Amino acid sequence: MNWPVLSVVTFLPLLGALLIMLMVRCNGELAKGTARWVAMWTTLVTFAISLVMVQRFDASSAEFQFAEKHDWLGVASYHMGVDGISLPFVILTTALMPICILASWTSIQKRVKEYMIAFLVLETLMIGTFSALDLVLFYLFFEGGLIPMFLIIGVWGGQRRVYASFKFFLYTLAGSVLMLLAIMAMYWEAGTTDIPALLKHGFPVGLQTWAWLAFFASFAVKMPMWPVHTWLPDAHVEAPTAGSVILAAILLKMGGYGFLRFSLPMFPVASHDFTPLVYTMSVVAIIYTSLVALMQEDVKKLIAYSSVAHMGFVTMGIFAATTQGVSGAVFQMISHGIVSGALFLCVGVVYDRMHTREIAFYGGLVTRMPLYAMIFLVFTLANVGLPGTSGFVGEFLSLIGTFKTNIPVASLATIGVILSAAYALWLYRKMIFGTLKPALEGIRDIGLREAVIFAPLVILTILFGVAPKPVLDMSATSIAQLLDGYNKAIGVKTATTQSAPVTALEARIIPVSVAR
Repeated sequence: MNWPVLSVVTFLPLLGALLIMLMVRCNGELAKGTARWVAMWTTLVTFAISLVMVQRFDASSAEFQFAEKHDWLGVASYHMGVDGISLPFVILTTALMPICILASWTSIQKRVKEYMIAFLVLETLMIGTFSALDLVLFYLFFEGGLIPMFLIIGVWGGQRRVYASFKFFLYTLAGSVLMLLAIMAMYWEAGTTDIPALLKHGFPVGLQTWAWLAFFASFAVKMPMWPVHTWLPDAHVEAPTAGSVILAAILLKMGGYGFLRFSLPMFPVASHDFTPLVYTMSVVAIIYTSLVALMQEDVKKLIAYSSVAHMGFVTMGIFAATTQGVSGAVFQMISHGIVSGALFLCVGVVYDRMHTREIAFYGGLVTRMPLYAMIFLVFTLANVGLPGTSGFVGEFLSLIGTFKTNIPVASLATIGVILSAAYALWLYRKMIFGTLKPALEGIRDIGLREAVIFAPLVILTILFGVAPKPVLDMSATSIAQLLDGYNKAIGVKTATTQSAPVTALEARIIPVSVAR
């Protein structure tokens, strides 16, 4: 394209944040309204421009598209671009941000200006993470996202917000320090931080091992994987509703995206060697956190543990390294972004009315909130993985892909499908059916603003459940190229270990992906 559409999509929210800073100079009702409307229009325009990329995107090509490169950053370069793996996450980010702004319209009454600025800055950093084609630039975006989310939880969160925000920040920062060391080692080895160039560079097996572990430390915490998941329930419980939506729908997906962008293509031998470790952690996450979810008394905590379990299917599918597994993992992340975000919005609806998230407080809501009960049912069934909803497609493909490589692991993971039905349907029965609690006599059904929030999410959940082809086709070519390079590298490693003696030349892995 003749204009830098990707930079516009990335930095337009930052421009909106600057506009709020310049226009809104007081804290009155007029200032609050202005900040809300500027944030809403900024996110809507950003989403509209991102759809241009979808229209112009060539799904038959595995090349990075809409690429922009400038070398004025010194050692690193401003290099941006998207392929079939990253573009779905960019669109998911731009699509959810207007919904988050609308969901915060009445619930956030203090420091509205700062709240909207934090969300717009966060949107820029999230889009940049999925679009960066330079390791240093990726790291800056990836780590920069911690700051606005730290503030969103710490300033606008619940009673234990300070504890939760610091726990979130320290956990994710600790893993990322190791990733920074790995990035430095990769630069010394390859002489560049350009991601397309690094994808073609064959890293020595020894460096692959240590770099894989360093990147894994960061991405595992981000997803999060068991046993480094304990920051997530606290962060979700204390975060405002829109913060929980972004945390579950976007920030968790950065870990899965990192595995697909770095771990598998750049460190294929290490990825293959550590697959049993990932399988073990994934299965434990799926079963253990599902059992923990069954014991929760807080609605948000239950959904948070559910997210950890569903991310177990994602990591399992990615490291199965099959077409079905990786495609299912990508689709599962997109679907989970929609469904989990919607579930947190459902919690926000009743919390804004009753100011409690205790499951035992609710019951019989169907008699007073029939429309809410129907919407909640759609997302509950999608979370269970019911055929006909988007939740089914990702889980099914991930399991099929894993069955092709490891039957015991896939068989154990299917237990999680049963357990997810147990805790999700138990929650729905406790809150929606039964006798209406006296305290809920005056509760009102969802209004027009809330209906506008849920309508696109319901449509997408059902649409992607019956017609997943658009999402799968968008990423198919890029996934095929990734797996082709991965399988070639593993084949060379196998052939090398079977021959003796091993020469220095043979010890280096051939380029692990086809030239972009």
